[in-house]
Amino acid sequence: MARRCRLTGKGTQFGNNVSHANNKSRRRFQPNIQDTAILSDALGASVRLRVSTQALRTIDHKGGLDAWLLSARDATLSQEARVLKRRIRLALRRRAEAADGAGAQA
Repeated sequence: MARRCRLTGKGTQFGNNVSHANNKSRRRFQPNIQDTAILSDALGASVRLRVSTQALRTIDHKGGLDAWLLSARDATLSQEARVLKRRIRLALRRRAEAADGAGAQA
């Protein structure tokens, strides 16, 4: 399984180990990927994802998964994150339509 964040697409980077004698050997920088369940208020359920810890911090900072996804540009999101963003938008739209229908009925 690839070490890639499902939301941001952050993956392995490459660089050099540099010794005191300035010898260089190639190395990999792996992202800190965690399996986690993130609660989506719009969907009313938790979503299980493999996410980088940096993405988790950003989600907390933005106020939750829904707020973070809706504020993120599609070009920066992975394909799975774009699908999740569409599901959240649809759920919010349905909730707004249901509230409008209940308000018009009363």
